[in-house]
Amino acid sequence: MRSYPTEREGRGLRIAIVVARFNHLVSVRLLEGAREALDTAGVRPDDVHVAWVPGAFEVPLAARALAKSGRYHALVALGAVIRGDTPHFDYVCRGVTDGLRDVMQATGIPVAFGVLTTDDVDQALERAGGAEGNKGAEAAQAALEMAHLCAAVAAPPAAEAP
Repeated sequence: MRSYPTEREGRGLRIAIVVARFNHLVSVRLLEGAREALDTAGVRPDDVHVAWVPGAFEVPLAARALAKSGRYHALVALGAVIRGDTPHFDYVCRGVTDGLRDVMQATGIPVAFGVLTTDDVDQALERAGGAEGNKGAEAAQAALEMAHLCAAVAAPPAAEAP
């Protein structure tokens, strides 16, 4: 049996990050975690491009535009949707989740999901550099891994020895 190797090396990769401005206190922490993870993996700062959008619902449209540009090996989507007293939370969560899935299916470009969906601000902060780690960093690592996997799958197979 053959397996594709897990690779999180960032040298030579171009990554776009889409960040929702709404819930900015959380989003900026997710972005910092993603930037640190990409830097640690060897992605040059000039090869990381950040696009801010008004809220999580707008993330998929920006991600689609970036993915279709052909400039990036992978994307990272960041933001926070925090439950309130209305069904708005459910609509936004469904929209961003379905939208990002559609971007990947339509373009073949990996989009790592770093959009938090939490019951309150405290939960979001715990996942944006608090006790639960930084989901922005985890999403950045997933983007690198998927960029390598997609490239490996697309490459012609190596000649096999007799």
